[in-house]
Amino acid sequence: MATWISTKHPGLRYREHPERRHGVKSDRYYAIRYQSGGKRIEEGLGWASEGWGEQKAVLVLAKLKEAAKTGEGATRLAEKRAQADEQRQAKAVADAVLAIENVTFADAWGKYFPIAQANKRPHTAYAEEALFRLWVGPVLAQKLLKDIAPIHLERIKKTMTEAGRSAQTVRHALAMIRQVYNYAKRNSLYQGENPVLLVKKPTADAKRIRFLTPDEADHLLKALAERSPDVHDMALLALNAGLRAGEVFSMTWTDADFDHDLISLRDTKSGKTRQVPLTSEARAMLEARKAAKNGAALVFPSSTGGKIVQISETFNRVVTALGLNDDIEDPRQKVVFHTLRHSFASWLIQRGVPLVTVARLLGHATTAMTERYSHLAPDHFKQAVDILEAARNEKGRNDKVVHLDRN
Repeated sequence: MATWISTKHPGLRYREHPERRHGVKSDRYYAIRYQSGGKRIEEGLGWASEGWGEQKAVLVLAKLKEAAKTGEGATRLAEKRAQADEQRQAKAVADAVLAIENVTFADAWGKYFPIAQANKRPHTAYAEEALFRLWVGPVLAQKLLKDIAPIHLERIKKTMTEAGRSAQTVRHALAMIRQVYNYAKRNSLYQGENPVLLVKKPTADAKRIRFLTPDEADHLLKALAERSPDVHDMALLALNAGLRAGEVFSMTWTDADFDHDLISLRDTKSGKTRQVPLTSEARAMLEARKAAKNGAALVFPSSTGGKIVQISETFNRVVTALGLNDDIEDPRQKVVFHTLRHSFASWLIQRGVPLVTVARLLGHATTAMTERYSHLAPDHFKQAVDILEAARNEKGRNDKVVHLDRN
């Protein structure tokens, strides 16, 4: 066992490591001895290679002796270390609380969204990004998570509703905010209550829909063509094929089959690929765009060549200029881009196309969603009842036939 070597300082000694060097000398382990409460205390400090030296050791020894004499402070090195650990832990907790209190919604969104992009369908992630950029961010981005209250969320609801956004779109915005808060709580960025839980979600009445008359659609397309050929072409395709805005934005040239007059829609809301026939008008428009596509993969690329995430405000300005939403207070009845999809379905139903066929064209998994259009086909249903009545009358006439005995 290594021999202890006394230093010139009373109560301080060291022993040398048999092999390890620290600089030009052998590594030294320092220990101290002193009286505390009538007892002789001996404690090890540490190696020179760990930062210990005679001067540092002497200072520690002096403090411990002073504490033993006055009764104030730690009288043993182990106690002193425990106090230092407690202080470090308390500081860590305080720093964590302070960090949480300074997290803004934009901070939480910046951590949440990359994960949403990786785990959600592309069109869902694009929709959430648009909701944050256009509606949520302007109100919440710079606010601390702990300071956001229901009144701020009500402001978002009011702004979106007054701009003609549907109740379902507002619900999506609130759902996105709720998910950001849930993410923040799971990752220790927030500790309070989720404010979205205190806000009443708007009710979406799917049975009340607005669709355009053919004349209104013609006027809209003509006005759009004068303001923005790109928005005109998107609107024309939605009217002729019943596409959602996201389906229009995601469409690539490989999805267009001009040999069979079909377009294939991928990454749809239902998650299934579906095919929709092309009308001659839609085909002519697409052929003209393809001739001038300049190598773009998307049929409707953004100005930077990427995917569009929100229909241009040009559409809303043209709708306003045409007075299509004049005197309409109910936002669910206002003309928006999605109205073009409703118009496509409504026109088909009015002309006797079966609900199941329209459901398949729209990409509905069942006819439940398509039932909202059933009131537009009263003649079609009347014809079905007339057929039943005719069948029953025919049966009645047959029952009255008198069969003569041929014998």
